[in-house]
Amino acid sequence: MVTSEDPKLEKSSSVKITSCFLHQFLERQRKPGKSKLAALADASNDQKQDKGPIGPDGVHSRLLTKRQLLEMAGEIRDLSKKLGNLRLKLHVKTVFLLTKAHDETLIIKTRDIAEWLLSKERDTPYIVYVENTLEHNKIFDASGLIAADPSREGRLKYWDNSLCATHPQTFDFAVTLGGDGTLLYASWLFQRIVPPVLSLSLGSLGFLTKFDYNDFQDTLTKAFRDGITVSLRLRFEGTIMRSQSKDRSNSRDLVDELIGEESENDFTHKADGTYEILNDIVVDRGPNPVMSSIEIFGDDEHFTTVQADGVCVATPTGSTAYNLAAGGSLCHPENPVILVTAICAHTLSFRPIILPDTIVLRLGVPYDARTSSWASFDGRERVELNPGDYVTISASRYPFANVMPQGRRSEDWVSSISQKLNWNSRQRQKAFKEWSEN
Repeated sequence: MVTSEDPKLEKSSSVKITSCFLHQFLERQRKPGKSKLAALADASNDQKQDKGPIGPDGVHSRLLTKRQLLEMAGEIRDLSKKLGNLRLKLHVKTVFLLTKAHDETLIIKTRDIAEWLLSKERDTPYIVYVENTLEHNKIFDASGLIAADPSREGRLKYWDNSLCATHPQTFDFAVTLGGDGTLLYASWLFQRIVPPVLSLSLGSLGFLTKFDYNDFQDTLTKAFRDGITVSLRLRFEGTIMRSQSKDRSNSRDLVDELIGEESENDFTHKADGTYEILNDIVVDRGPNPVMSSIEIFGDDEHFTTVQADGVCVATPTGSTAYNLAAGGSLCHPENPVILVTAICAHTLSFRPIILPDTIVLRLGVPYDARTSSWASFDGRERVELNPGDYVTISASRYPFANVMPQGRRSEDWVSSISQKLNWNSRQRQKAFKEWSEN
């Protein structure tokens, strides 16, 4: 069932959607003569498959033309606004559970949710996937869980990183138990298609975890029965580009290779790994004792050269993470922007900048740099960048589908930074007491 505060949308017939609803919808939306809501309904009838919203599958966003990048970003923003006013009822049969497998308390809580989902009392015989490390975990006691009810045989299954990467359409719905770090791990596991993720708060701050674990039965029952509201969070696509030049002497110039006369040469650099990230991409000095020298490019323009400990490029979602610690701006997650903040820049004039999400950024290590730099993606996959190497950063074709409480989307974010970070918290200024001769 799809409901909305918009009366025009309430007239739509009920629809059921698969875990790939986002990309199927974007594909249908591009067909002439189709309304967006009709496209959503049509997408529900397709079998699950791995698609991208534009172009052939496998084309990275950094390779798109400016027009294609604008169209892609516009379609995703338009869909995000639509989904913010819709309640989507998913046909959920397969549930993915993610927790910290080394935390004893969370393992017990994960078992409780799995047992509740596998119970005969549920209207749907759910298939539940937990991490494969829990299969023989004594605390989780998978064998005891199945022995308690023979009908659970075959419905408790196990996932690994490979399954998430190659067959993300296996899962209709994901539930995380933990904090924002656990949610970031979910984003890391699903590098392309992401099932709707509902996060149960069991962490420290919890900007992204909006649901109380103690209410999980009521929360999941309403989500499966009444539908969910989804917030599409912008993700970045980051690609390591390796210099193919055997001559890495000071005579070579990275600026000339990327935007000068040598930019027409397709063989100066070669891709060496692409990652989808939800928070930030950081290029820093790593274990080196001296500052990093980093060239920053935007599209076909050389922006500046930064002498600093590093540069943090954050999504709006990541504005409250490393970006905040480095002095960057807080940014509402619905803003379509890229935040660039230097980390301990050795200058008095560098200020954080905010760029549109239609720009393709490149952060490179010049050939004459004294040392190499290191790139990290959401705090993972730390990779060394040698002189001549660079990282491309662009808006991803695969946003992160985060399940939100009904209503109060903007108010919820402001409330979060006020409560979690004590934003603008100070004693109120006292009023003057007017003096009177009487």
